[in-house]
Amino acid sequence: MTWEHVIVKTSRGEFEVFAKGVGEPLCVTHLYSEFNETGDYFAEAFTESNRVYLVNLREAGNSEKAQHPYELSMLESVFDLEAIRAALGFEQWGFAGHSTGGMLAVVYGIYFSAHLQFLVIAGAAAREYMTFSEDCIYNPAHPLFSGMQELIENLKSPESTGLQKQQWKIERTKLSLANPDNYESYFSSSMTKKMSAIRMDYFNRELQLFDTTRKLHLIETPTLILCGRHDVQCPLIYSQEMAELIPGAQLAIFDNSNHYPFLEEKARFHRVYKDYIDELA
Repeated sequence: MTWEHVIVKTSRGEFEVFAKGVGEPLCVTHLYSEFNETGDYFAEAFTESNRVYLVNLREAGNSEKAQHPYELSMLESVFDLEAIRAALGFEQWGFAGHSTGGMLAVVYGIYFSAHLQFLVIAGAAAREYMTFSEDCIYNPAHPLFSGMQELIENLKSPESTGLQKQQWKIERTKLSLANPDNYESYFSSSMTKKMSAIRMDYFNRELQLFDTTRKLHLIETPTLILCGRHDVQCPLIYSQEMAELIPGAQLAIFDNSNHYPFLEEKARFHRVYKDYIDELA
């Protein structure tokens, strides 16, 4: 089943949204992904319990363009999400984010807890996660750092073919799986998405100064934090830090997962989430 395509007209412009599922409204997005009707693996994890709204942020897909670079920032993106929520007629909704989407969830919770029923933060961090953690694959001391950097540079090459790039993307993803041999079983559907280069470039700059840890106590929204024990992108220590500093936050650690617990331990991920929202009801 494909996702329903909607253009939402807001006070801050028009945004492309894809909807699926039934239940209480839940917003899902990522800082630089471009979604389409095929959906998203992370967002799909919530469609049995919620009506999920998968958002293309500014400059992604057919959403509003940015007139100024600052409009691509996390805070401005949260303002855009708030405009979408209001345009859809919801007083509150939940928000779930994976990786950089989880970083956006932190900012959303700090500034708009009153408009959020709950937060789900998966495989993320509340601050820049590369410099001080040798467990991060983007830290030069990590044993897989060189391999990851080589794949990233290969993907940037204008001379490479589409087939080569697809294979390199697969190899890059495998570096973030606890069991790389299971790649095909995890990513077995026809879901496809692109990357917004302009948004990723802005994020790479914003990330260097990103640190919201001193404001985490301002999050009043019920918060569920999920992380794979072997996460090489946003190592577990950062989820543990968020769980300690966000009032009342719950942390679930997935012992057999890397960066994709919603695929690597799919059944348990669903169970943990369902139990959590049932407790909130």
